[in-house]
Amino acid sequence: MRAGAIVLILILLSGMTLPVLAAEDDRYGYITVEQVQIALDNGTATIHVDYSVDEGTRFIFFLFGKQDLKNKLMKILNYHDARMNRIDLSSADFTVEEAAHSYGNGVFWYPAHTFNIVVPNLSVHSPQAMKNFTQTNRFPGGMGYFADGSPAPPPEGAAGNEIPHT
Repeated sequence: MRAGAIVLILILLSGMTLPVLAAEDDRYGYITVEQVQIALDNGTATIHVDYSVDEGTRFIFFLFGKQDLKNKLMKILNYHDARMNRIDLSSADFTVEEAAHSYGNGVFWYPAHTFNIVVPNLSVHSPQAMKNFTQTNRFPGGMGYFADGSPAPPPEGAAGNEIPHT
């Protein structure tokens, strides 16, 4: 009798762990990420995330709001200083100020970045180029780019278009 109870408990425990073992890499809790698009403009990154949520959670969002959804998306994106602009049950938009390092005169470097899940489709757009990746949890190597075409500020001490004398 005791051996039968132990076998039954082991079967129940293995049944509870199978969903965890079968978890998808592009899934975080009740969210399945479909794509992430990052648009770089000067030093700012605008991030658009497309995802789906489990059907059972939709009703809870209507009752309690979307704060947990926002928190999970922030964890997925792995930007501590991201600001949420918009969120619904299928997509969200975030802004990260100073996501790129400025080298002055409109020259920027967007560094490598790691996400906390595997992103099925990742695209990073700068004013000059676009990089696309599939099934990745990171943007490797970084990306250099120039400002979006606005004129670069004159060097310190220079007035207008004059060349400073040295």
